[in-house]
Amino acid sequence: MKKAYYIVVGIIILLFFTKDINLNNTDYKNIKFSNNPLDYKVLVNKNNRLLQSFIPDDLVLINKNYSNENKYLRKEAAESFEKLSQTAKNLGYRIVVVSAFRDYDYQKNLFNHYVSEKGLEYALSCSAKPGHSEHQTGLAIDVEGSNMDYDNFDKSNEFEWMRENAHKFGFIMRYPKNREHITRFKYEPWHYRYVGIPTATYIYENDLTLEEYLKITD
Repeated sequence: MKKAYYIVVGIIILLFFTKDINLNNTDYKNIKFSNNPLDYKVLVNKNNRLLQSFIPDDLVLINKNYSNENKYLRKEAAESFEKLSQTAKNLGYRIVVVSAFRDYDYQKNLFNHYVSEKGLEYALSCSAKPGHSEHQTGLAIDVEGSNMDYDNFDKSNEFEWMRENAHKFGFIMRYPKNREHITRFKYEPWHYRYVGIPTATYIYENDLTLEEYLKITD
């Protein structure tokens, strides 16, 4: 009897600690397709998605001095990031792209890999479903610093500089801490999104997420 009691208690505790904002009952429901996927302010999240066939027509290869090999972004975003990375380098920092554009099929394979390896709940907690990833826009990047560990970018020497200066080059931290209830994604200090300098500056100066900004300006 005592054994059964501990099993029940253990299950309750497990359910409590594995509860995730990504399992909210509004996630991936009432989904809308993005009307203008080429807009630098396009909203892509758990309730707004891109067509499977969408691939930006202005993708360019990021200079290998500023990224791992074979990383692509839309032209304006790539040029802006290269300026950002070079400016950081001139100050003694290292900020490089480790992930950029991903097409629908790449994201599908990535998401399914997480599901097969660690289960659906884990996959939902750390990855977007295909069509719902900002990386498909060609405007999103994952970066790493001198610690060579993007998962721990917030522990790198570059983190504070990036957080305070990215907007000057048109980028925002897309999934900031304590905004999970708005973005519906966990805190990702390594994930930045190009929205253009005016928009990025407004978002930075007013401490907003992209979702909050679009509600104000739409």
